[in-house]
Amino acid sequence: MSYTVNSSILLTDLPINDRPQAVASAGFTRAEFWWPFPTSTPSDAEIQEFVDALKNAGVQLTGLNFYAGDMPGGERGVLSQPARSDEFQANIDAVVKIAQATGCNAFNALYGNRLDGEDAAEQDRIGVENLQRAADAVAPLGGVVLLEPVSGTEAYPLKTAADALAIIEKVGRDNVKLLADFYHLAVNGDDVERVIEDHAADFGHIQIADNPGRNEPGTGELPLEKWIDRSRELGYDGVIGLEYKASQEDPFAWLPREKRA
Repeated sequence: MSYTVNSSILLTDLPINDRPQAVASAGFTRAEFWWPFPTSTPSDAEIQEFVDALKNAGVQLTGLNFYAGDMPGGERGVLSQPARSDEFQANIDAVVKIAQATGCNAFNALYGNRLDGEDAAEQDRIGVENLQRAADAVAPLGGVVLLEPVSGTEAYPLKTAADALAIIEKVGRDNVKLLADFYHLAVNGDDVERVIEDHAADFGHIQIADNPGRNEPGTGELPLEKWIDRSRELGYDGVIGLEYKASQEDPFAWLPREKRA
C-alpha cells in the first residue's frame, strides 16, 4: 500500500513550507496539498519556495488542488462560477508551473457551490468548459484532473459519484477522472461498495477518513481497508490519500512506520 499525506488537513500547526519535512520525518515519501497559496496567482518566488520545500525534504508531490476560493469561509471551488471563471483560468498557469517543477500529475478541481440568482445550467456550462481547459493544459504533462463529490456543504452540487461522473461525461476528456473520497461518499449516503464495483478501475484517486468524525482510520465505522483492497482487486493502482483530521497528538499512530514510505 502506498500512502500520500494530505498536508493541508494534517500538520496544520506548521507553516505550509514546513510540512514536507514533517511528512518526511513521519516516514512518508509522498504528500498532496489543497491549493497552498492565498491567491490563485502566486508569485514565481512563492511557487519556488513551495517547490524547494518539497525537494529539500525529499517528498514527492502526488496531488494538488486548483485554487478553490476561501475554503475556511465555505467556498468549494470557483470554476463553475461565472464571475470567477477568469480567476480559475489564471490559476491554471500556476498549477502547470508547479507540475513542471515537481512532476505532480494529479490535480483536484473542486467544482464550486451553486450561487443564489445564478442559473444552474449556466454554471454547469462554464464548469464543463473550465474543466476542459484544465484537462488540456495538464495533458502534455501526463496530468489528470480530478472531480470530487464533497459532503458538508449543501450548496456544493456534486454529492455522489453519479453526480461527478455526469459532469465528467460532459467534459469528454480521457484525463478527467473521479476522485473517490470514501468519507465524503459515505457521509452523503452513496453506495460506496457499488461505486467501487462499477468504477474502481477508472478512479483517478482515492482519499480516506473514517466516519463519524473524519478522523484516522480505525476511529469510526467505515470498512476502509476492505474498500481499498477491493478497489485494488478491480484495477485501482494509485496511492491512497490520507485526508483526515487528527484526533490525537500523533496523527499517524494507526499506521506502522514500516508501512508508510
